[in-house]
Amino acid sequence: MTDEEKQAWIREQYLKATKYLADKGLVTASVSDTESRYLVPIMAVWKINLLDKTSVWVISGDLPTDHIALNSGEPARDVVRHFSLKWQLQAENLLRLEDKAQHQFAQLLIGRADGLYKIYEKAELWQETS
Repeated sequence: MTDEEKQAWIREQYLKATKYLADKGLVTASVSDTESRYLVPIMAVWKINLLDKTSVWVISGDLPTDHIALNSGEPARDVVRHFSLKWQLQAENLLRLEDKAQHQFAQLLIGRADGLYKIYEKAELWQETS
């Protein structure tokens, strides 16, 4: 990808993240650029400050868009691990249902959770944030 294509991908992911939050009734005030991380074209992890003065982390990219509210001090690397564990638990619950569509989504979550954990484990990807 060219630098221009990378920047366009990052903008697209930011818009996807803020639209996702808006659909959940959460209004974005600003993004913490220094804490957010991107692995183009796989994932973006955004620390987004909301109008109610709280912050959430949103993940988007080649995976389901999702959000979590954690303590304010966790680094993006730990957030990626948290999403991985959250999705593994969600997948386990979906697999208990007798619904083929939910089972397919569970398999997607399992695959993406595994990929996120591998990204979390690669220390060289996180050197600038350590």
